[in-house]
Formats: sequence, C-alpha cells, structure tokens
Amino acid sequence: MEKKKNYKIYKYSKIILLTLLFLTATAYKAKAAPTDFQIPKVSITVDDAKTPKEYVDNVKILILLTTLTFIPAILTLMTSFTRIIVVLGFVRSALSTQQSPPNQVLIGLALFMTMFIMTPTYNKINQDAIKPYVNGTITQEQAIKNGSKPLKDFMLKQTREKDLALFYKSANIERPKDRYEVPFRILVPAFAISELKTAFQMGFLIFIPFVIIDMVVASILMSMGMFMLPPVAVSLPFKLLLFVLADGWNLVVKSLLQSFM
Repeated sequence: MEKKKNYKIYKYSKIILLTLLFLTATAYKAKAAPTDFQIPKVSITVDDAKTPKEYVDNVKILILLTTLTFIPAILTLMTSFTRIIVVLGFVRSALSTQQSPPNQVLIGLALFMTMFIMTPTYNKINQDAIKPYVNGTITQEQAIKNGSKPLKDFMLKQTREKDLALFYKSANIERPKDRYEVPFRILVPAFAISELKTAFQMGFLIFIPFVIIDMVVASILMSMGMFMLPPVAVSLPFKLLLFVLADGWNLVVKSLLQSFM
C-alpha cells in the first residue's frame, strides 16, 4: 500500500513538473517573438489643453462620462420600461408560477419592448439634435434643448396633470406657459408615479379572471372536504390552460403597446 501511494505521488509530481516546464518555455517564446500589434493607450486628461476652449471641452467630456452612470435610472424612469416590467410581474404573480418566466426573461422582454416603443422618440432626437450637433450646425446647448422636446412630448403624454400639480405645489413654483418649459426634476417623478398607477390598473384587470378560478377551485375543495390540499396547487393547471387558450402573452403585449399610443 505504501509503495502504491509513493508511486502515485511520484507520478503526479512528474506531471506537475512537465507542465511547469511547458509553461515556462511558452512564456519565453512569447517574450522573444516580435510583437507587431501594440495595444493603444486610452486616457482622458485635461493636461494637454492649450486653450481655454479645449480645457472646457475636456471637462465636458469628463462630466458626460460621469453622467453615463445614470443610464439605468434614465432607462427605468424616463421610458416605457417601468410600466412594462411591472405589468409583466403582475402577470407572473397572477399565474402563481413563482419564478417562471424567470426575471432575466421578463427584463429582456421589457427591454426590447421599450426599444420598440421608444424608437420614434429616438428617431426624432437623432434627427433634431444628434445629427445637427455632430455636423456642427448647432451648439451643444441647442442640441440638448432640441433633444429634450421629443422626450418631453412622450413623457407628458403619459403623465397625469394631477401628478404634475403635486410636484409643482411641493416645489412652490409657478406652472410654465409652455409645455417644454417643464423641468425634468418635476417631470420625471410625476411621470414615474403616473406609470405606476397605470401599471397597477392593468394589473388589477389581469388578476380578476385568475382570482375567480382560485375562488371556484377553493369552493370545490371545501365542499369535498379536502381542507389540507392547497387550492393554488389545483388551480395552477387551470390558470395556465386559460392563459394559453386566450393567447395571454399576445393580449398582454398588445395591451401594453396600445396603452402608449
């Protein structure tokens, strides 16, 4: 037994030694070979600015890169994403399917639906702000002003006046005469709570047929004296059957798309 154990140790040590020798030879060969490809240096600095304008432009780039961290918040609270993901979550809760579909599937579907719904708004922003600014026909301030108009049109169309009035009253500022003068610090939270209210209204309508099925199944089980059997376990196949026969996903997605028109 001791001999066999020593032989195994010798065998493994030999394999490890050969592996180390092979890696050393490969590293030496890679070091000795000429390298035609050079990795470019990427750096952001304001040291090379020769004029005040170049210095300001570099600082603006740094600020722009910093604001990119707010992209998740912008995507969540300034697009159709909030309503879509909340409604899809209600669908899963109404079906009582726990983690099916999984969160990754729901978020992916919500993202692509958001891209589909927001495409006309993006095209207007691209046409009125991004392209002219890249071509140098308008200034950065004018590009921001032009680009905010299509986004405000979309958000104001989905925002209730009551929610806007709430934040205007809380901020103690006068209401603007032009809709494009509504600041984003008021429009974004008003838009968010309006979206949540709409999503909860749609969720209520989605829950009704499935709650009826749960009540019917629970009544039948109680009349049969099967108190220990969970009604959800029995009603789940019937809810899935109803959802499939009614083409539920098509109806839910169709309702979401039409709610933004």
